[in-house]
Amino acid sequence: MPLPTAPTRRPNNPNTRQADKKANGDLLLKGVLCVLIGLGVLVSPYFITSPGMQGIVAKASLVGWFALVLGIAFLVVYARRRMTAQTRH
Repeated sequence: MPLPTAPTRRPNNPNTRQADKKANGDLLLKGVLCVLIGLGVLVSPYFITSPGMQGIVAKASLVGWFALVLGIAFLVVYARRRMTAQTRH
C-alpha cells in the first residue's frame, strides 16, 4: 500500500502564525541592520579625518558590499513572504 502524499501547506493555527510573524520580524530587522552596516562601512571613509584610519576602513569595502547585498537579499525575502502571505489569506 503506497504512502499518502506529503502535505504542501502548513497547518493554520495560532502557534504557527505567531512563529511566522516572529520569523518575518527577525528577517526585517536583520535586513535593515545589514543594510545600515554596509552603508556605514562604505560611506565612513569619506568622513574620517585620520588618514591611517581612513585607509583601514577603506580596505574593508568588500565587507561593506557583502553586508549591503546580504541586507538587500533579506529585505527581498521579507517582501516576498509578505506578498505571498497576503494572497493566501
